[in-house]
Amino acid sequence: MASPIFLVGPTPADHESTAQLEKHLREAGLYESAEETAAREDVLRDLQGIVDRWVKRLTTQREYPDGMAEHATALLLPFGSYRLGVHGRGADINALVVGPAYVDRHHDFFDVLGGVLAETEAVTELQLVPGAYVPVIKMRFRGVQVDLLYASVCLPAVPMDLDLRGRSVLCGLDMATVRSLNGVRVADEILRLVPDAGAFRTTLRCVKHWAKARGIYSNAMGFVGGVGWAILVARVCQLYPNAAPSMLVPRFFRVFSQWKWPNPVMLREIEHDDDGGEMPLGLPVWDPRRNPRDGSHLMPVITPAYPCMNSCYNVSRATLRTMTAEFEAAHKVCQEMAVAGGWDALFRPFNFFKAYKSYLRVDVKVAGGEEDLREWKGWVESRLRQLVVRVEMATAGMLLCHPHPHAYAAKPHDDDRRRLSSFFVGLSKPAPSPQQQQQPPQFDLRLTTQEFKDEVYTYAFWRPGMELDVSHARRKDLPPYVLEQILSTDRLKRKRSDDDSGNSESSPVKRAAAAGRIGSSPESET
Repeated sequence: MASPIFLVGPTPADHESTAQLEKHLREAGLYESAEETAAREDVLRDLQGIVDRWVKRLTTQREYPDGMAEHATALLLPFGSYRLGVHGRGADINALVVGPAYVDRHHDFFDVLGGVLAETEAVTELQLVPGAYVPVIKMRFRGVQVDLLYASVCLPAVPMDLDLRGRSVLCGLDMATVRSLNGVRVADEILRLVPDAGAFRTTLRCVKHWAKARGIYSNAMGFVGGVGWAILVARVCQLYPNAAPSMLVPRFFRVFSQWKWPNPVMLREIEHDDDGGEMPLGLPVWDPRRNPRDGSHLMPVITPAYPCMNSCYNVSRATLRTMTAEFEAAHKVCQEMAVAGGWDALFRPFNFFKAYKSYLRVDVKVAGGEEDLREWKGWVESRLRQLVVRVEMATAGMLLCHPHPHAYAAKPHDDDRRRLSSFFVGLSKPAPSPQQQQQPPQFDLRLTTQEFKDEVYTYAFWRPGMELDVSHARRKDLPPYVLEQILSTDRLKRKRSDDDSGNSESSPVKRAAAAGRIGSSPESET
């Protein structure tokens, strides 16, 4: 592990620039109001009551002693952005239910608790996904999106002060349960390993805001997800332990525009069973020195809690190429902002449909209404990265793919349960070298797309009415429902830009002189 590379703290100008950054993030809606925070806490409190009653009911039905049933409980532990303290308006809640040994996932969590939730008035859009890599119950609880995981620990009762940090809590658990528990354990370990939690949180909010604006925030699509971005930011915080967020943001893009992948990003040394520390559990740990298959990972961003895993396992050559280009572009923007000042330029959205003229259009269709569409679209989205890999392999890298993480839904007709939602993959060709022929090659992707469709149709819960079409589309042929959403988004962005301009009292250069420069502390290029 590399030691810190720069220990100088912020100047007054850096503090002022950080204040300007935080103001920008607040104006972008990345902080909750007090009312929204209270509503979110109410959701968690009510869910805690539901899972407590659920465990007590199961304990009574299994004829355990009355005293045991009376004190039976389950823990409801939020993780993800909420646990890290970087959630914003409308953010999902990821929560883990920790139950006793006699309450299982397959029947008790999905069948029994799933049934309870189905009958709960506050619950809508309920979706049970027991076959996921991390089994999950998805729902909206009073309008708030909640993803609920379950872990049964090897204890007859779950203490309220259960310590999840130690390795012993994982004893005797299957990998699905370990992955569920590690959502909480990884978040806690990240916060423990960063030198300044406040600076980490502001920087992470900024980086996530940038990644979403640039269309590279999606683990399912093969980009980096929430945990991966948190680890990347935490590593930069370790390298610059005394830096303010206005210093950390440009250094984040400098570091990762120059990073030599697949060198791993790690917050601590990897723990192994034979380290002579805690009890050996025999769980698979990411380490290409011991597991050759791990050496094929393109972007290793390693979780800090045992057993260490690659949080960016889904990254492909196509998505890594896209993210690398974005890191380089953001580094250049930060260099320009150091002279001109202001933060707006960093968060300028990527215009996907302007950047590409040609696409693969992936239409997800169902005949059974919104619930079927959510289920089928979620499965197709989880497989889209395989289409990208297949196309680039079939064309020997002569056709480059850029998956767009946003789906565009067509408006349903009255009394019609049929639904349609479309994904798009941007297509481009690499610039020809002087030795290559000027006439670009043509590609026939019919076999490739049919193989992808055949793979998608292996979905274990497929039902008649769930359909998938993959076709070539050009910008001029985009369907009306896509154009309508693109234009409405552009109008909203222009309105926000006009509002910002109307509130501006001076030029960016003059504002920079008053607010200080971005990352202005003296430092040699590293």
